[in-house]
Amino acid sequence: MVSAATFATLLQHPASPLAALAGCTRLPRLPMGIAMGLTLTAIVYSPLGKRSGAHMNPAMTLTFFRLGKISGRDACGYVAAQFLGAALGILIASAALRGLPADPSVNYVATVPGPRGAVVAFAAELVISFGMMALVLHASNTPRLARYTGLYASALVTLYITFEAPLSGMSMNPARTFAPAVLSHSTGVLWIYFAAPALGMLAAAEWFVRSRGRHRVRCAKLHHVSTVRCIFHCGYAAQETSVPA
Repeated sequence: MVSAATFATLLQHPASPLAALAGCTRLPRLPMGIAMGLTLTAIVYSPLGKRSGAHMNPAMTLTFFRLGKISGRDACGYVAAQFLGAALGILIASAALRGLPADPSVNYVATVPGPRGAVVAFAAELVISFGMMALVLHASNTPRLARYTGLYASALVTLYITFEAPLSGMSMNPARTFAPAVLSHSTGVLWIYFAAPALGMLAAAEWFVRSRGRHRVRCAKLHHVSTVRCIFHCGYAAQETSVPA
């Protein structure tokens, strides 16, 4: 949230010299997309991201819980941390940027439906959430692709922000949407960003299980590294312990 608020302020606030430059490009949302994609890459491959799995998203955590890769206790802890972290992030960013994210041009980086309305926004969130979870499951469970999962997810975030954001604001994440919605007084549309991402990601998990089998889901981490402790019901860990010494 700190990154989102900072880059949105730099690229959208009328007092920022970068706002005029972004507005002159043929794809005005591309710079924001690249910034958020790079942010996701940095998080996934950071020491903390390698340890936690870099979920950051209650819908993704719920999906891995449904797949049996995370315990109920850990899932509750993750969801609580995701909402708390997102709320602290937007508050810290607003304070550090001296209230600039409150300007209507930034609007606390709230995700709200575009001009086509709530139904289109719901459908768009459903589709992009399905696409993200399907990509994560396919890449992270394909040995030759697994190490690049974070890069693929980051590229997809860049594309989504560039092209899909006018429809729904591009959330995919209830925790990311909640605190900005409260601050921007747009809580009336929260149901979209709570329901659609969860349904989309759960549907992607169902598709993956039916097409490839539940046993093919190895871990809940976006980037599993054997040298970093894994708290999940991890197929990699079982594989490593089964190898004779």
